[in-house]
Parts: sequence; C-alpha cells; structure tokens
Amino acid sequence: MQIDPRGSRQLLELQLTNSLNETNASNAASGSTVDFASVMDGLLGTNPNSLNTTEGETVDSAEVSKRSSDGLLWLQLGSMYNPDADSVSAPKGDVGSLSSLLTTALVDSGASVPTDFESLIASASAKYGVPESLIKAVIDTESGFDPNVVSSAGAKGLMQLMDGTAAGLGVSNAYDPAQNIDGGTKYLSLQLQRFGGEVKMALAAYNAGPGRVSRLGVSSDAELMSVLNRLPSETQAYISKVEKAQSKYMI
Repeated sequence: MQIDPRGSRQLLELQLTNSLNETNASNAASGSTVDFASVMDGLLGTNPNSLNTTEGETVDSAEVSKRSSDGLLWLQLGSMYNPDADSVSAPKGDVGSLSSLLTTALVDSGASVPTDFESLIASASAKYGVPESLIKAVIDTESGFDPNVVSSAGAKGLMQLMDGTAAGLGVSNAYDPAQNIDGGTKYLSLQLQRFGGEVKMALAAYNAGPGRVSRLGVSSDAELMSVLNRLPSETQAYISKVEKAQSKYMI
C-alpha cells in the first residue's frame, strides 16, 4: 500500500496537527519539540535519511538518534487506530476488515498449538485482527517465547520491541508479556494494514522497517519476492522463518 506524498500530505497534516501540538506543549518545559516537517517526511517516506529500524537489526547509534521510527510515526495517527477510543475513524483496512485482507491460507481455523501465553495471544488476536498462529510465529522467531530476551540491538521481550517503538505503542515495560504481546501485535497489525494484508511485506516491515519496504516500490508479496535481495539478509531469512514457524501453530 503506497502513500502518495503529494496527495496525502494535506490530509495527514490535519490528522497530525492536534496530537503533535499536544506533544510539543508537553515537551516545552524540557526545551524539546517535535519537528512537524520531519514527522511528515518520515511518515510519507520522503526523507532519504530516515533509515527504519528492524526489530532486531543493528543500526549505527548516531543514525538512531536523528531518525524517526516508522512505528512511532504511524502511532501519531492516534484516534485513527485506537480500538479503545469512543469514536474511531478507521483507516483503510481497519481492525474489523483486516482478516479479510489476509490470504485464506494464513487465517486460523480456530485451533492452534497451545503456548504458555494463550490468553494473551488470543486477546491480542481478537483486538487487532491478526491470526493467533501468525502472532505465535513472530514470537517464536523473535524470542523463542522467552519474555526476558534482549537482542544485541536492544530489542526486548517476546516480540522484540525497540524502546522507541515500545514507547509509541504504549508499552512501559517490554518485559511484561501482556504489554509486549499487545504492543507487538498492534505494530504487526499496522504493517498488515499499511501493506494491504500482504503478509510477507508486513513481516519484512516488522523486521526491516516499513519505510525501507515502501521504498522498494512493490505492492504485493509476489513483487516483494522478486526484489528480496534488496533487503538485508536477516530480513530475507526472517520472512521464511516466520512462515515456517507459523505452520507449526496451525491445525
């Protein structure tokens, strides 16, 4: 799902203005503000310097300090994606219709191999419209179901959330399985929505960053596979690992 910077900027500016104003106001006391232009450039994928982090990719620390996380940028949409809000203006591919975007082969039959976090996974699946087997496969691949694992890049917990992404998802303790699974599933759901339910593209975005996937200029999983070599080797392997793991959890 590609975003046309020229056609989308005005709409996104209207959607982001209130939340960014509130953020700037709260940060004023500490002397920091949110750069609206930077947020818009990152959100629209027009900033060539905004390298998007993988949930497990090592990125130069200086680069991290000056880039915006795509996960956080998408969270700036606020009420557009908040299942707890009283009034929700859902984006294209909202929670209710997300499962219809996914290929039928990846939709749970209703039964799945149990894990130690069944109720939390089931709750997140229902809340965000992501199949339980896919959530389990990501957790399996990311952490092997170890809630205390930390990657060399600093990604934490079951679904390996980076600190910045976790904060934007409302996760205050990435080692808490309930918060981590909810936040990680929400982030995965956002990628599925952004890329029209194309699972491979969503997984690549989860690992390598949605901006990097968008810049490939592809719109389907088939097209992604034809240019897969343009993504990091870790991401190339990640997609197949998750899909292989998912087969273990589907009955």
